[in-house]
Amino acid sequence: MPELVLPTERLAASFTEAVREFLAEGRGGRDDRTLLGELMRTAGPPAHPGPWFARVLAFERALTDDPPPGFVPSTTHWWAEGDAYLGRINIRHRLNDHLREVGGHIGYDVRPSARRRGHATAMLAAALPRAAALGIEKALVTCDTDNTASRKVIEHNGGVLEDRRGRKLRYWVPTAPAH
Repeated sequence: MPELVLPTERLAASFTEAVREFLAEGRGGRDDRTLLGELMRTAGPPAHPGPWFARVLAFERALTDDPPPGFVPSTTHWWAEGDAYLGRINIRHRLNDHLREVGGHIGYDVRPSARRRGHATAMLAAALPRAAALGIEKALVTCDTDNTASRKVIEHNGGVLEDRRGRKLRYWVPTAPAH
């Protein structure tokens, strides 16, 4: 059964394969303003685990205490089953102006070969209590207006649409069950 884990050397080979999948679909370029895109540009092209993967882990771990310029402190968890990396979810500890408009408290990616199996829905559900533990009562989660799959993930987890801003839909998702 998949679970949230902190970034770990144990998943080096599988994570490397996943990054190659993301690159094949065009992720990681200069116009990819996502956290995954930033990680891919910072670590450089995937190589066999070693120095490249050490840069990946350093990037993921620095997000909490020393995030890159323009980013807020956040915690990244990887969604894994055994030694298989399936995706990642990032919980931002607070919002800045950009995140309030476009990115929200939580962002996630599922590797292309693992999509359409319910991983994003389960990963978001597993991350919500962790957001609550950070003091986030309702998490802002956004998606592109044409991303039907992500919209369904958010709504399945209790997301309530607040509005549309440009190409983004903005939802508020409770982080703890209602009493």
